[in-house]
Amino acid sequence: MLLIRGRAGGTALTGTLYERGDRVPSFKGAPDEDAAYVWVCDEFYAVDSGGAVQTVDGEEMNIAFESPMPRGFDTREAAVAAAEDHLRTQFARIGVSSADVEIETEDADVQGETPGEAGAE
Repeated sequence: MLLIRGRAGGTALTGTLYERGDRVPSFKGAPDEDAAYVWVCDEFYAVDSGGAVQTVDGEEMNIAFESPMPRGFDTREAAVAAAEDHLRTQFARIGVSSADVEIETEDADVQGETPGEAGAE
């Protein structure tokens, strides 16, 4: 499992790339276990009111989130490329240049733990 994060304008958005054999979430529309790689990440956009207040490039704006839309891929390279494009697109939707988005990838499979379990007692 990989966490792929885009950072820009003083904020970040992180999605999860599930690989074959990973324990997948069970929400409606969750990844299809037949896909070798599945990308899951929120989508967001700016709204005039409501949503969550977020500071982007030093300015407060209201952001609304959409439910994640899992997308399956045959290869890791295609999945990572789509994930990076997705992150850049989300920032562009709130007025941040896609060229300003820094992408980082983190292996979430630390000693067999899943996110949220590391350091749990």
